[in-house]
Amino acid sequence: MTTFAAFGVGLATRTLDTGKVLDTWYPVAAAGGEVGSAVALARALGHTGGTATLELDAAALAGVELTADDPVARAVAGVTSQTTSTAPTRTEQVAVATFVEDLGTPPVDAHDVYLRLHLLSLRELRPHQASLDGAFGQLSNVVWTDLGPCDPDGFADLRLALVAAGHPVRVSSVDKFPRMTDYVVPSGVRMADADRVRLGAHLAPGTTVMHEGFVNFNAGTLGASMVEGRISAGVVVGDGSDIGGGASIMGTLSGGGSEVISVGRRCLIGANAGLGISLGDDCVVEAGLYVTAGTKVTLPDGSVVKAARLSGADGLLFRRESTTGTVVALPRGDTGDWGGLNAALHAND
Repeated sequence: MTTFAAFGVGLATRTLDTGKVLDTWYPVAAAGGEVGSAVALARALGHTGGTATLELDAAALAGVELTADDPVARAVAGVTSQTTSTAPTRTEQVAVATFVEDLGTPPVDAHDVYLRLHLLSLRELRPHQASLDGAFGQLSNVVWTDLGPCDPDGFADLRLALVAAGHPVRVSSVDKFPRMTDYVVPSGVRMADADRVRLGAHLAPGTTVMHEGFVNFNAGTLGASMVEGRISAGVVVGDGSDIGGGASIMGTLSGGGSEVISVGRRCLIGANAGLGISLGDDCVVEAGLYVTAGTKVTLPDGSVVKAARLSGADGLLFRRESTTGTVVALPRGDTGDWGGLNAALHAND
């Protein structure tokens, strides 16, 4: 039997004049295991292996045997019913099925990227379980509007035509990545400002993202966490941790892009603090302190090391001595407990 590492049934938006893919929404997406329906669909479409995205139409689906209560069957029926109309935004929507042979290899096109981003936000995958190498190059820059995605090329003329036709348009952003909630709404999560969470973010149940919190793609939380600061691309935050207001964690998109930073369980990164190394469990970075890999840190025995030497260590408090400006790292056992998360705030059922 042919198997796939990932599979999705979706609705792709592409421009009428050039066929440029602007986005693909996958109401059904699965990684591994759930392959029976995918195999039946692949066989009907003539797909025998590899990674590919194929258009769905009534003729191709005539021989597909899927039960009515099969989620794939419902998704196929849903997306194929949306492909007859042309949007006023000079785009068309096309029903597609995407098959990915190996999630460890880079995505081959925009459909492939969107499927992997869906799998992350659906919690089918954790951050870094699928390659997103080259994803930016596979995606087009898009004008995201309340009428759907639009091509930036010629958008000024399109907007004028839409207004003249009685369709005033509101632009929310111009970017390659859309916000998560237009595609996936995960259970057990609160997001005070959905614009600040990109598709491809992984938010575990119990996570709360406050108004100034931000979560990038291929990043997120593995348990109940408070996000009041910035979780940059590639960063993973453990259960019970708090990213304080205005705090920032270095991601993988800037600089060399090779160092993956993680925050362990039950950590606190104070307000307006910053982090350029990984934290183990039960660590605290005091408010306003930015700890980079090259920060000189004084240890209890008086020795001085670069903070990179302490990356991933458990039970440390990083703080700056107010009289000397010296950054010190102390064992948490000598400093008490910061109290942890308020459980009532993270019961998001």
